Amino acid sequence: MKKELNGIPEFNDIVFESRNKEYGAYMLRKDYNRNVAISLLIAVLIMAFSIVAPYFSARALENSMRRDEREVLINMENLDQPNETVTPPPPPPPPPSDVVQQAKYVPPVVVDSVKPEDAVRLMTADEAQIEVQNDEVIDAIQEVREEVQEDEKEPEPFIIVEEMPEPQGGVAGLLKFIGDNLVYPQIAQENNIGGKVIVRFCVTSKGGVDQVSVFKSVDPALDAEAIRVVKSLPAFRPGKQGGKPVPVWYTVPINFQIKN
Repeated sequence: MKKELNGIPEFNDIVFESRNKEYGAYMLRKDYNRNVAISLLIAVLIMAFSIVAPYFSARALENSMRRDEREVLINMENLDQPNETVTPPPPPPPPPSDVVQQAKYVPPVVVDSVKPEDAVRLMTADEAQIEVQNDEVIDAIQEVREEVQEDEKEPEPFIIVEEMPEPQGGVAGLLKFIGDNLVYPQIAQENNIGGKVIVRFCVTSKGGVDQVSVFKSVDPALDAEAIRVVKSLPAFRPGKQGGKPVPVWYTVPINFQIKN
């Protein structure tokens, strides 16, 4: 039965039995089923691609955005001051003793009797002039002393002293303050600029921060931010030399780093 069915010609062969089979219609009819199946397969693939492509595109965009995100790290270097052995300078000379105007003590004279007219005696003009001159001398001495105190300047800052300045909370407190208050400049982040800025400043004899400057520069924006933070530092415990508070140089390295 199978052999008989194999011997039956197809419908297209019957229609084009006495016709030119090279004609295009014969080939189209013969390949119709195959073309329809291929078209359906292509349509299904296109539909599947149109459904899946947005998902993969969104995932790719999300991954790209994650790669573009950057984390700013601020690494603080060891703030131990140099341990160089330096011969301490001689203690400063003692301040000049204040000049005190003293009046000469005149012992009282004991007399046998006091005349009534001497019981109450007014100050003479000469005595009044001497009293005024004494007051003027005292006022002049006080003015000179105030001018000397105002004109007195702090000595040059030391590099190494017996007791180095200490920030509030120690080195850990200094690191925390800088880390909490430091702002990475936006222009430096956009241009991928980073590096270590070393700031030098003077801790005065009263513990204040003065003469702030950049010892090692990286970029103007980073330098300005480092100076701003250092100027806002809280007061230090001043350094001491010979038991007396003195100004001391202090350095702080601040590392600006961008991590992709």
